[in-house]
Amino acid sequence: MNAETQYRWTSASSSHAGMVRQKNEDACLDESERGLWAVADGMGGHAFGELASSMVVDALEDIVPPDSMAGLVAAARTQLQSVNTELRAEAASRDVMVIGSTVVVLLAYGRRCACLWAGDSRLYLYRAGQLRQLTRDHSQAEEYRAKSGFNSDGLAPASGLRRVARNTITRAVGAADTLELEEEAIDACDGDMFLLCSDGLSNEVSELEICNALLPGDCLYASETLIDLALEHGGRDNISVIVVRAEDPDSDEQTVLNPALG
Repeated sequence: MNAETQYRWTSASSSHAGMVRQKNEDACLDESERGLWAVADGMGGHAFGELASSMVVDALEDIVPPDSMAGLVAAARTQLQSVNTELRAEAASRDVMVIGSTVVVLLAYGRRCACLWAGDSRLYLYRAGQLRQLTRDHSQAEEYRAKSGFNSDGLAPASGLRRVARNTITRAVGAADTLELEEEAIDACDGDMFLLCSDGLSNEVSELEICNALLPGDCLYASETLIDLALEHGGRDNISVIVVRAEDPDSDEQTVLNPALG
């Protein structure tokens, strides 16, 4: 890449079947040297979820490194549209309704990041002690919340009687003939940390617990801690996390070890 300023990207990933499910239908792509990360969650309750998530990750792994952020985003879109077509054909050939997977992708080029997603796998940004969800779930629960004032658990705040299925998603790779991907772009800052995760993590672990896991700035520690927390809280679904950190090697604020302590 010939971007103006290169960041040093480090990352760590972990995935677990959870405490209830026999198979892990999640898949992760963790390639910090290429600025490419993804979490895919095979659609629960449908046939061949493991196949779908692995096809999504394999397609993204085949991206040829481009020479611009726009080229990287375009390449990711092309690969996801292609695997969407393949999954639709696979479902038809096996005479099943859907073979599908959610996906959340983080792309980095120079100081710029972009996110593509479909479904309820999420991307968070942890910056200066604050956690922000960069993605918006494509789910019935989120649609009800946005339109009717429901909270994040799908409960009407007034009566608390009506519950919307939190695991009913409205977009996914393979769910329709045309794949609708949502996109966000952001300028990275030195010390930024990103968390990609499946809903097996976000449904079990609070945002405060996520903040505490990311606070030390250690990708491996955070990824292992978050998996452990989700398991402690029940582990009712497959759990996948990727933690990514951006560092500016030219920053004047880089922490340097005192040689006398070495």
